[in-house]
Amino acid sequence: MTSLMKGVLRGIAAGAAGTTALNATTEADMAIRGRPASDVPATVAGTLADLAGARIPGDARQRGDRLDGLGALSGTFTGLAVGALAGALRAAGIRLPTVIGGPLLGAAAMAAADLPIVRLGISDPRTWSRADWISDAVPHLLYGMTAHAVLSAQFRADEERKAQRQPRPDRPSRRALMRAAALGAATGCRSSAGLSALALRSRRYHPGLSGRLSHPAVKTVNGLLTMAEMGLDKLPSAPPRTSPQGLAPRVALAAVTARAVARRDGIRSGPPVLLAAAAATASAAAGVRLREAAADRMGSDLPGAFAEDAAAALLGQVGAAR
Repeated sequence: MTSLMKGVLRGIAAGAAGTTALNATTEADMAIRGRPASDVPATVAGTLADLAGARIPGDARQRGDRLDGLGALSGTFTGLAVGALAGALRAAGIRLPTVIGGPLLGAAAMAAADLPIVRLGISDPRTWSRADWISDAVPHLLYGMTAHAVLSAQFRADEERKAQRQPRPDRPSRRALMRAAALGAATGCRSSAGLSALALRSRRYHPGLSGRLSHPAVKTVNGLLTMAEMGLDKLPSAPPRTSPQGLAPRVALAAVTARAVARRDGIRSGPPVLLAAAAATASAAAGVRLREAAADRMGSDLPGAFAEDAAAALLGQVGAAR
């Protein structure tokens, strides 16, 4: 089965879940407010049947019942079709977070349901009351959030299975050692830079520390700590990084981060850890020289400090890449 077809089928399943959420919300609204069911879907079905020249059999009551059924079926079909389109786009590589993709998917479903009403002249949205808009928008928003969440979960499960099956090299490659050196150099510049970069690139299905760093709250805390360190590092009271109390945390964090990356990638951690620790020591000393040179040439070490910030961020992203 092609990936596009798999995406379409997953989208149909997600659309079915979203349609269930939409129908449940609409029925709950009817129960709470005591309002009748909308006759618009049946009117749309009857108008389309008349335009197509199709005759709905039965007496007036039977014809009305059949139109009610056709209207409900058309709503279900719309929900499945919008989900299928979303699944095809997801399979093509278009991926949005639920907070963005959910409302967009709900808006697409709402447009697919309301445009025929407008084009057929059955209703004019400009005359709708605020309550009418809410009763139409809220169920479609829940449709979009539900369908997008289900679709994302299906693709995420597939990615997790693929990650678990993927064979990993036992010995670290030259590229893996270069990434470990980059992580160590980033940590030597800013002690939390390597760990923050790893947190940004972590996924919850990664093993060990990398997986634990994937939580949004942990990522936020890591980012705040790095920003705080960048500010404190520029104060005159900051301890010298080449002193034992300044260097030891950098070497330790470089080793921890390199080990976490090695476990994530399924390679031996010994050589990357040693290389990262050595790179952290070297970059800490190089950072001191860079800032001294900036102070001699420009009268302040701030240009060198900002250059070091940029280098730490760049090296961290390079080192944490897969």
